Amino acid sequence: MKSNVRSSAIVLALSLMALFALSGSGCGKKSASVATSSSPTPPAALKSTDCRACHEEIFKSWSGSDHALAHRVVNPQQDSDAITPALKPTVNGIAYQFDWKDGRAALVEKRGEQTADSFSFTAEFVLGHTPLRQYVVPIGGGRYQAAELTFDPEKKEWFNVFGDEKRLPGEWGHWRGRGMNWNSMCAHCHMTDYKKNYDATTDTYATTWREHGVGCTQCHGDLAPEHAKKKSAPTLAVSPTPPTTGAVATLSPFSSPERKRAQETCAPCHARNELLTGALVPGAPYSDHYRLTLPTEASVFYPDGQMRDEDFNYTSLLTSRMGGKAGVTCLDCHNPHTGKTILPVENNALCLQCHGPAPRAHAVSIDPLAHSHHAAGSKGSLCISCHMPTTTYMQRDPRHDHGFLKPDPLLTKELGIPNACNRCHADQTTDWAIAATDRWYGAKMDSRQRARTRVVAAAQASAPDAAEKLLALIATEEVPAWRATLHLLTRNYATTHPRVLEAARAAVRDPEPLVRSAAAQVLASAPHEAAALRPLLADPSRLVRLDAAWALSTELPAGSASRTELDAYLAVSADQPSGRMRLGQDLFNRGQAAAAEAHLRKAAEWDANSPGIHDTLGIVLNENGKPAEAAASLWRAAQLNPTDATSAFNAALAFAGARKLPDAEFALRETIRRNPRHDRAWYNLGLLLSQTNRAADAIAALTQAEQIAPNVADYPYARATILWQTGDRPAAQAAAQRALAIDPNHAPSRQFLQQAGR
Repeated sequence: MKSNVRSSAIVLALSLMALFALSGSGCGKKSASVATSSSPTPPAALKSTDCRACHEEIFKSWSGSDHALAHRVVNPQQDSDAITPALKPTVNGIAYQFDWKDGRAALVEKRGEQTADSFSFTAEFVLGHTPLRQYVVPIGGGRYQAAELTFDPEKKEWFNVFGDEKRLPGEWGHWRGRGMNWNSMCAHCHMTDYKKNYDATTDTYATTWREHGVGCTQCHGDLAPEHAKKKSAPTLAVSPTPPTTGAVATLSPFSSPERKRAQETCAPCHARNELLTGALVPGAPYSDHYRLTLPTEASVFYPDGQMRDEDFNYTSLLTSRMGGKAGVTCLDCHNPHTGKTILPVENNALCLQCHGPAPRAHAVSIDPLAHSHHAAGSKGSLCISCHMPTTTYMQRDPRHDHGFLKPDPLLTKELGIPNACNRCHADQTTDWAIAATDRWYGAKMDSRQRARTRVVAAAQASAPDAAEKLLALIATEEVPAWRATLHLLTRNYATTHPRVLEAARAAVRDPEPLVRSAAAQVLASAPHEAAALRPLLADPSRLVRLDAAWALSTELPAGSASRTELDAYLAVSADQPSGRMRLGQDLFNRGQAAAAEAHLRKAAEWDANSPGIHDTLGIVLNENGKPAEAAASLWRAAQLNPTDATSAFNAALAFAGARKLPDAEFALRETIRRNPRHDRAWYNLGLLLSQTNRAADAIAALTQAEQIAPNVADYPYARATILWQTGDRPAAQAAAQRALAIDPNHAPSRQFLQQAGR
């Protein structure tokens, strides 16, 4: 039996880490006050109040917005409705006591009757304004945490932001764990000029900011202090380049590239993404600082692109034909200072500005009543009810999907994807909704949206025939975000389907960074593609350069621009388990095994329930000559991912390498239980059974492996050796001859037959 778990090449696509960027954070985009508090930012730096004198109307509009109210200091005046000494709520079985001490909110959390079960803390900041307020707590080392105890200002009640989900102390997602760390997960979108300033050596923060909330300079760029002294009021706009001292350039509201640049200033905090630099630079290209999460994982987005997890809006907008092809931006619908829509939605005026009797920019003219088949004034007659359905996040925060998809009940029946019809008509069946949409819209329902959704779902399930369908869609896909998604979904087929790599090599010339990034990740998932990846080290987009650098890390010279940029990226998330895992992977690939192991152990300590971290740590431990520890780590990964056969198989091989044969057998049988067609598991089980003197069972297991994979010569050869040991010489020779028939160059079988004939 092979004792190695797998080869030492454990380079993983960067996009796999994007899922950690915002998932489970509980820090929604809503927020709390115009008031600022002191921070180490130089006093000369402009703040929003400095803009008021010349931009009074804009300041007034902004001051009541979710941006202005994104963050504030806790104080008795604004928080007296939530924190009262007489109030002692019990939420999800946890009792709380509130009080005010020296103007600060003091809270005690009691999980049981014992003093040891209590935790006392002071709420210092507030995240959010409406529909919820989340309180932020300092816990030492410059670290702040977003508490799970959350206040609903409308209902005047406390609730748990996780709902009924139990998160225990010590877990990554517990409110005092790193998954709810304010410095890393929340603050960069709730503060102005935020700098995390994490020290990886001491695991502490020296965080700074200019002002609470999202202020003027956060979106318009920095201005010279002298600007505030001017008497005139110049038009402010998003900087076209990273801000420098001096006035920013004014952008025309009718220029498509400039509106796109303005949207890319909104996008960082209205998207599920991964930070590449940790900097929010107004006017800079989005792909220079962020990796957008795309609909590749069924647990994050539904296969049609609808939001499933807490995904915010930007991915949905870019995957829509409106945003992804027609070029509709945030500013076409929203006032950037108030955050409100520029026209009402209650009478469809917002949508009819493009889809009305005089359609704009090649939009289709739509009569809402005829199109919706719902009565005037009903909810069903509103465009947003059907094409922007809401999902409630953080228990109290309903958010509209921005994918502008057509409701398709047939996909609900086929794939379990929600549809707007049954969201409203919950008392009706899916078949009822299918009949209605077929009657009203007929063949229009059988659209590209439906066809693409089916292929995406098949690829997510690793269906063997999905590769050709993905490639066919890629060839005709007009929406770049979907083109990138489809390429990323071909990664599972990169080593088995030659045309996948051909398509990726062509896509590195795509004009969109998202697509070039996806192509780089596909190429990185296959061997011998370094020549295609090297030119991407000079790509104009940092995102693409990083994907290429990650894949080529072992050959990047120390001090080179690519090595420096990659190292800076790896440092950005070093305070999170996923970031430490990436550091470990990179060091291991570069031959620094001891340092890699240390980082991976730290990642596993920070998130003890991550199967991916335990799996990667197990691989490194095995390569570092620690098979027993490797087996324990890999088995933990298998336990944490109870449907994954590969993790159980890796653990089995590690147990065998550690000479723990009963554990190896158990893990192999668990692999087969999870995937009865795992031919390699049947093969290794056969070898183990033979090694433990159970020849008949061993032959049966090897026969099963042959039936599943009849073109693998190793399987009949192994059966031949066991049959020979049992004394059945004719059957043994026949098995070896079968192996040679499969592979005429199979040397062990040829040698076996030569010796058997003597």
